[in-house]
Amino acid sequence: MKKFTLAIALVLSILCAQAQTKSVPAAPADKPADEEQSLAKEYFSQVMGVALSATSNVKLFQFVYDWIGTPYRFGGNSKRGVDCSAFTKELYTNVFNLTIKRNSRDIFSMVSPVAKDELKEGDLVFFKIHSRSISHVGIYLGDGRFAHASMKGVAISNLDDAYYSRYFYKGGRLLDVFKEQLEKTSDIQ
Repeated sequence: MKKFTLAIALVLSILCAQAQTKSVPAAPADKPADEEQSLAKEYFSQVMGVALSATSNVKLFQFVYDWIGTPYRFGGNSKRGVDCSAFTKELYTNVFNLTIKRNSRDIFSMVSPVAKDELKEGDLVFFKIHSRSISHVGIYLGDGRFAHASMKGVAISNLDDAYYSRYFYKGGRLLDVFKEQLEKTSDIQ
């Protein structure tokens, strides 16, 4: 009973103190777009383990964040289940407004090779996992991290992890020729 009375007294004293202080004008409810963009970059940097300086495309990071945890399903192309190439295709459609091919080998035919140490945010990373041909694709985020649909579902992994380092084949950047063709196709439609 003594604790209850003490708690009520404390709450009443706080309310009285607040009533006696002058009110300070509230900050505007709408934050400037730059501030929101900066907060989003900082958030995704922390969540995905990528340096703040590497998070220039907030739309890319938002897309990946929304898909993390989506289960893997061979041939799947929705949030009920997706495979690596469908995830990559969906990302390129929604983030970059480009329609790319559907399987990892065909996607590789659309890129110019990029060295591992020259990868940039949004580049593609290709793997030959237990195969002589390309069998896996992901999207590079920065700082050695990439997003992909693995057997564990959509996740963010590190190229330097022993497993991915062992099977890494090449990085790739969409060829300008394909970008132009894809943009023309979307302009016609």
